[in-house]
Amino acid sequence: MDYIGIIGAMPEEVAQLIEQMEKAKKTTIAGMDFYDGKLWNKRTVVVKSGIGKVNMAACTQILASIYKVTALINTGVAGGLYAPINIGDIVLSDDTLQHDMDATGFGYAPGVIPQMEQSIFHGDKDLIAKAKEACEEVNPDISVYVGRVVSGDQFISSDEKKAFLVEQFDGYCAEMEGAAMAQIAYLNDIPFVIIRAISDKADHSASMNYNDFEEQAITHTIRLLKAMFSKI
Repeated sequence: MDYIGIIGAMPEEVAQLIEQMEKAKKTTIAGMDFYDGKLWNKRTVVVKSGIGKVNMAACTQILASIYKVTALINTGVAGGLYAPINIGDIVLSDDTLQHDMDATGFGYAPGVIPQMEQSIFHGDKDLIAKAKEACEEVNPDISVYVGRVVSGDQFISSDEKKAFLVEQFDGYCAEMEGAAMAQIAYLNDIPFVIIRAISDKADHSASMNYNDFEEQAITHTIRLLKAMFSKI
């Protein structure tokens, strides 16, 4: 894990990471800006993928094929599905799947990708452990969970859909990119972890101004990453 790819979702988060890089070289590929340099003494590429699974898949394959990274980290925001998780808490991907993959008409279970050996993609245990340890050390004001991240090209807002994602897939949080990175990482045999800051409570029992949440989420994520890098 001597060459790390960080794919960010929030422009402000990516900008703060780039500011802390040494001798970062910018290269634009497929409309995405890749910054290759040193981050906290580790060779790193930082990039903002754009929204959705197609953007994420393209971005990840570029990191695999052109930059040949040896580890992948995806950061961003997700909606809460697991009731105990509070706004601002962090979820790390034990595993991930695409909840909108639906080939049930051909006899496949929901979420199963036809003709693929794997449809559930597991995060790297060492990266998960280091991320969890780092978060607990530097973000004592929030909780960190390890669970399933479910991804789809859908913004999840209805209680009915949230209930389905919990009952069908046992999802901890829902977002729009992580499982695409995970599938490409699996195909290229690259260890990965997804890091998600939770933007809303599953039961709507609490809320936060989004601008306040975003600022907090970026702070927590960058603290986590910096502490995690010291352990890799």
